[in-house]
Amino acid sequence: MPIIKVKPGQKIKLAKINPADTGAFDDKGQAKKQLKKNIERMAELQNILYAEGRHALLIVLQAMDAGGKDGTIRSIMSGVNPQGVGVTSFKKPTEAELAHDFLWRIHQAVPAQGMIGIFNRSHYEDVLVVRVHNLVPRAIWQTRYDHINNFEKLLSENGVTILKFYLHISQDEQKERFQARLDQPHKRWKFNPADLEERAYWNDYMRAFEVAFEKCSPEYAPWHIVPANNKWYRNLLISETIIKALEELNLKYPKPAEGLDDLVIE
Repeated sequence: MPIIKVKPGQKIKLAKINPADTGAFDDKGQAKKQLKKNIERMAELQNILYAEGRHALLIVLQAMDAGGKDGTIRSIMSGVNPQGVGVTSFKKPTEAELAHDFLWRIHQAVPAQGMIGIFNRSHYEDVLVVRVHNLVPRAIWQTRYDHINNFEKLLSENGVTILKFYLHISQDEQKERFQARLDQPHKRWKFNPADLEERAYWNDYMRAFEVAFEKCSPEYAPWHIVPANNKWYRNLLISETIIKALEELNLKYPKPAEGLDDLVIE
């Protein structure tokens, strides 16, 4: 199964999507070879994106705890120039952030022209965790779907290409990853007992994600559902999607100054 690009208004049932799918690949060997090529191609395209300075790329990563957001960033972005990439992790809002509208902190992290921006979690937390835990009244979070669509439209109309990825893992896979964090000393720092409390809300989160996909996947900012139990397949699919989006921008290096062919450096 390839990556699923959600159509506007499409109803998604995550329980019917196999998170362990690996498409046409029987093992990770062949996929890793292709991923290496993809990372090299992404580096080429990012260099032109940065030099041209006319477009920006925003990559949004959402997943359940231990879904692989950090690992995706480390792998996919391993070949690009760090000067052209910014990563923002959105955690619990600070007092200053809560004193503003929910998109205030998000807008400040939007990548500038020529840049790639990556959101590790995002503005969608305000229709996910906020909804699941009733952090604000229903009448408030229900209006946020429209606010999100309008916000992303604004970005799109100002040269920002938006790619949103949901890293789809199973409950069993999450359990294994939590256990690995407990069992391996160098990973224990990543384990948070509160994650187990969130795990109890799994079905509520699945429903919250499904509604977000249905309401917030316009053509200018579609959601992509990625089978993510197998990290190597996840990385391959996401890298291919990023490459396609960058190639569709028809990026070009700026024209050099005139007379360079006759210039002699002494």
